Amino acid sequence: MSNQFNYSSVLAPYIKHLLDIKASAGISAHRMKWILKEFDDFANAENLTDPHIKDIFIQKWRTTRATDCDKTLYAKYSVWHQLTTLMAKCGCVCFIPRLPKPVKSNFVPYIFTHEQIAAIFKAADEYRLHDLRMGTALFAMPALLRLLYSTGLRVSEALSIQNKDVHLDEHYIHIRKTKNGKERLVPLSESMQKVLEVYLIYRNSMPINGISNEESFLFIKSDGTGIKSNSVYQHLRKLLDICKIPYKGNHCGPRVHDMRHTNAVHALVQMGHEGMDLYTSLPILSTCLGHQSLCATEKYVRLTCTMYPELKEQCSEINAFVYPKINMTYDYDD
Repeated sequence: MSNQFNYSSVLAPYIKHLLDIKASAGISAHRMKWILKEFDDFANAENLTDPHIKDIFIQKWRTTRATDCDKTLYAKYSVWHQLTTLMAKCGCVCFIPRLPKPVKSNFVPYIFTHEQIAAIFKAADEYRLHDLRMGTALFAMPALLRLLYSTGLRVSEALSIQNKDVHLDEHYIHIRKTKNGKERLVPLSESMQKVLEVYLIYRNSMPINGISNEESFLFIKSDGTGIKSNSVYQHLRKLLDICKIPYKGNHCGPRVHDMRHTNAVHALVQMGHEGMDLYTSLPILSTCLGHQSLCATEKYVRLTCTMYPELKEQCSEINAFVYPKINMTYDYDD
């Protein structure tokens, strides 16, 4: 386990047990690891010596989270609930906190226009470094951004792709590391395939040992190391400035993850213009996005109809009845 997740309190064995359960189900639980680290630090600060959680302990922890928003608190209480439930099953006497009322979200993702997408791609192609840094992800950005938009991949999924996962001869990429732990095959369009073919020609010509090995990452920095999601975010911010696309911040975008939202809406618009009922196209989009349920994809139909009112005629009232109206929520990577 990474040093940043070095749990050392009396809760550590149970924390590691919980994470092992998540890992066995194929769930990385990255956000949960940070929340559990907070619990571990609090237990150390309170000198907790017995693995028994009382309600007063949870209440005292809550007083330290005055600045957390309702949504963050809901996530943390959920982790408390899972941890204390597990501890109780292991024989510890624990107070299991009830989950607070779910927070309704009015979040609406930023959807790029086709013109903005084209401008971002053009800016990525023309962007140049002003120094000799070797540890830059700039080389991969044109192909990476196009892949995020054309496939709707999460950035964490795209950056985890290895050479062995790319099957250009069969027009698909095998995504192994996913949010829900379920592998899937993502089809490649003809234009996206050509982009990757050109990218690989130039990438493989770089004097880096093992660059074309099966286990090596598809997208790399100029020094051959893997790319972090934060690097992609920083590069996109620069491209947004070049394209004069306002950055709102505070989760209002535009974010890297909005490439995924944009892919979903643009795909539905295209299918609508081709005469498909938007609700009958849900299973196709849901499969490509790797959603566990159609309800997670349905929000894009309502968002698309709001942005493109003329497409409401493509939504059958019979099909709409199957998918009740739901609240817009974040689609966290982890």
